[in-house]
Amino acid sequence: MPDVDLSAVPVRVKASLLVGKNFWTTTDAPEHGIGSVQVADGPHGVRHAVGEELGLNSASPATCFPPAVAVGCSWDRAVARRIGESVAREARSLGVDIVLGPGVNIKRSPLCGRNFEYYSEDPLLAGELAVAHVQGQQGAGVGASVKHFAANNQETDRMRVDVIVDDRTLREIYLPAFEAVVQRAEPATVMASYNLLGGLHATQNPWLLTTLLREEWGYDGATVSDWGATCDPVASVAAGLDLQMPGPVEAAVDAITAAVSDGSLDEADLDRAVGRVLALHRWVADRMPAFDEAAQHRIARETARSCAVLLKNVAAALPLQPTQRVAVIGEFARTPRIQGGGSSHINATQVDAALDQIGAVAENVDFAPGFALDGSGDAALLRDEAVHLAATSDVAVIFAGLPDHEESEGFDRDRLSLPAEQIRLINAVAETARCTVVVLSHGGIVTVEEWHENVDAILDCFLLGQAGGGATADLLYGWVNPSGHLAESVPKELRHTTAYLNFPGDHQQVRYGEGVFVGYRGYESTGTDVRYPFGHGLSYTSFAVSDLAVEVTGDDAATATVTVTNTGDRAGRDVVQLYVGTGTGPVHRPVRELRAFESVRLEPGESREVTFVLDDRAFAYWDVADHAWVVPAGDYRVEIGENAHDIVAAQTISLTGNEPVRPLSHTSSVDEWLDHPIVGGTVLVESLAANLPQKEAALIQDDPAVLRIMGSMEMQKAMQMFGLGDAVPTLDALIERSAAAE
Repeated sequence: MPDVDLSAVPVRVKASLLVGKNFWTTTDAPEHGIGSVQVADGPHGVRHAVGEELGLNSASPATCFPPAVAVGCSWDRAVARRIGESVAREARSLGVDIVLGPGVNIKRSPLCGRNFEYYSEDPLLAGELAVAHVQGQQGAGVGASVKHFAANNQETDRMRVDVIVDDRTLREIYLPAFEAVVQRAEPATVMASYNLLGGLHATQNPWLLTTLLREEWGYDGATVSDWGATCDPVASVAAGLDLQMPGPVEAAVDAITAAVSDGSLDEADLDRAVGRVLALHRWVADRMPAFDEAAQHRIARETARSCAVLLKNVAAALPLQPTQRVAVIGEFARTPRIQGGGSSHINATQVDAALDQIGAVAENVDFAPGFALDGSGDAALLRDEAVHLAATSDVAVIFAGLPDHEESEGFDRDRLSLPAEQIRLINAVAETARCTVVVLSHGGIVTVEEWHENVDAILDCFLLGQAGGGATADLLYGWVNPSGHLAESVPKELRHTTAYLNFPGDHQQVRYGEGVFVGYRGYESTGTDVRYPFGHGLSYTSFAVSDLAVEVTGDDAATATVTVTNTGDRAGRDVVQLYVGTGTGPVHRPVRELRAFESVRLEPGESREVTFVLDDRAFAYWDVADHAWVVPAGDYRVEIGENAHDIVAAQTISLTGNEPVRPLSHTSSVDEWLDHPIVGGTVLVESLAANLPQKEAALIQDDPAVLRIMGSMEMQKAMQMFGLGDAVPTLDALIERSAAAE
């Protein structure tokens, strides 16, 4: 950090430091010994724009690693960490100090056009992988920028949509991944999103940027706007935004300078923001030699192998054998889709096509494109050619998916199915082929209902990056055992999705009406069938869990141990998934929620004991009245699942909890009085009975439930209705007792 006496720096110069110099660098002030910090888009590679402009089509060559949609399916912290380290290695060689990413927004709807850049529909999984990525990247000397803070879960109207979400849902679903990264990985920056949250732009929301981020979570890094997200530069500085990007924006500098001059912005707030921007210079370092493209490509291939999900494998259709005659069908095999569109689009150093990689290991391979990515050509002729090829082969491997123009940053999708021509192709080939394998490439979840029952195997590769073609061949032929698990549910129909009625909103407003019941939390709680549940993933080997033991270690904590065994004949990796469910407490909670997971590699016949330490957050809900995480007293079911639906072991434990004893008042409801652990129940009934005529006293003593008729009424109103003014001193005494127990 430059050693600068801010009191000696003119206000206008300080104001200029809060606005970018151009698209990718912070403003310098050489006369005060202040240089610039270089940033670049990420997060699955370095999009180092050539020149000072946006540079979507003119970035320096860099390795395109698997995007977050694929990394999420790895459920492997080591994969995320390794990608973070590798991105940092290239950033240093390109002269980049901070790479923007990772994105940890929750996949509220599978239609979100930017879902390829996010990890999961579950906040724990997203948070764990993002923590590992940031630790890897920053551990290698390059700053990170966790984004997009917060509740940025759609592309439709993303610059101006107002997100209406209740506090509990925000805390339990949309904030935990950010919280984990901030508190455990200390990212260089936190990027404020485009959208409004509760009527205020995220870039000028003091609760979000200061109260929550800094005062509650203890963040001391810099906050930066998403590019072009700042609306009012003065209000943003006052709210806690430090850096407005991109620049230059002279009007913003003028406004901040004038606000300090007229006293509407405290210069101390300006100095705090400048200090945080200057602190980013800790990430400035000498440029390193050119990175080893071949070595980085190998890492891209190795990490991609862990990300594909084997969804279906009837009669061991996979792995393929090198001696089989294979019909490779689908333009994606020759022209692979490796990443999503928009600001994260990497200018890959090289791209492996699956067709070439399969041809390198298989003895007999034929190819038919089957369809055109842009819809051109004679669709029927292309399909017929593919069907003929499949009929003369041992197995048909169809590469299907979503083309670039169907999903990208900037717009949301309007359906979940594959393009119609691809559906027709899959069904036509499956009708003729001896065995049909489908390999999927896409950024957002696609439905498989139109063809699922007609094929023998499905390998979902999502978007695997530039080495995905080689990784796919490795998995198809069993050189590597598939080990990915779904980071989001695969629904049967769009109308079944949990945000269906509330996405993407209207009139520049979106209501998160599904509450905490996002993704599998909603499907499992409502009994909605999905094609493949969250956490699903097959392998060429088999695993079994045994000996689940859960020990209560405190009022609101426990430790669980379970043994996992590879019961098959191949080495493989299993993901042990631990869920917690409860019916206790005053709020409606999901049937189960992911609370811990571990990736375990095992040789055939090998067993390993896995231990999970469960703290209060594993059992808590966000209490909106107490503004705190609360664990109610009661029973909790600790489960080990193959996925979010199929539970293979469970144990129920009882916790004392940490629920606060809340003081009562005359305006507390009758229910709150009856349920109070100190002065409720029998104590309250007997106290009221002492002030009632004998007949009425006997009624409530024999059946206290009659008071529930007035459950939501304020106690003072209930007293007035029944003429119990004489009981007020008694209530006052009980109120004092309730307060003393707090």
